[in-house]
Amino acid sequence: MPELPSLLELFRAGVQFGHQVSKRYPKMQQYIFTVKNGVHIINLEQTRQKLAEALEYLTTVTAQGGTVLFLGTKEQAAPIIAKYAQSVGMPYVKNRWLGGTFTNFLEISRVIQRFQDLKRKRDTGELEKYTKKERLEFDREIERLDLLVGGIEHLRKIPEAMFVIDVKREHIAIAEAKRKRVPIVALCDTNVNPAPVAYAIPGNDDAIKSIELVTKLAADAVAEGLRRRQGAADASKAAATTEK
Repeated sequence: MPELPSLLELFRAGVQFGHQVSKRYPKMQQYIFTVKNGVHIINLEQTRQKLAEALEYLTTVTAQGGTVLFLGTKEQAAPIIAKYAQSVGMPYVKNRWLGGTFTNFLEISRVIQRFQDLKRKRDTGELEKYTKKERLEFDREIERLDLLVGGIEHLRKIPEAMFVIDVKREHIAIAEAKRKRVPIVALCDTNVNPAPVAYAIPGNDDAIKSIELVTKLAADAVAEGLRRRQGAADASKAAATTEK
């Protein structure tokens, strides 16, 4: 598991700032330390504790061969989600959650296959036999599909876990994950319902620094899990070689 940030580091990233008092979701009350200028202040000690639990889970599920899908489509989260998911080779959604990604995965797989097939034909020159107008239409379709499934084009099955920024915004994905029993790790602000989230990390889900800090730690946890997985595979291979 990656090293946890100190309370001061969390504070400097603005993780403690929740929403206005009027937007509080009752089940987030347990994570609220106080109120300042009409805004909830999150208890960073609880944030740190919940962060530790979430990171340990991400490391474990990845070490055991699982896949973690990173999700965050709000403007300030999208590039961060893509950056860190790509850094550890995990699937991600940064533009728009495609309804049925979990609940109708067979159909989504067909869309992914179409996207990959068009890209392959474009890259190998197979589309050159078509007219300029037709090639332009293919290019537009590739661009459209990239926005829909570009981050999940290598996803072969429903992932074992999902890391989410902004539970409220991604409610459709949350509902699908719950239906398919995909555990969720999420940065939960004071205005969201943490009930569907297996590992809720209380914190600011609007500030870029807060989002980046938590997402980087999630990616670091995944990376640690991948190292453990590789280490176990290498040890197993070495043992098999020794037996021969």
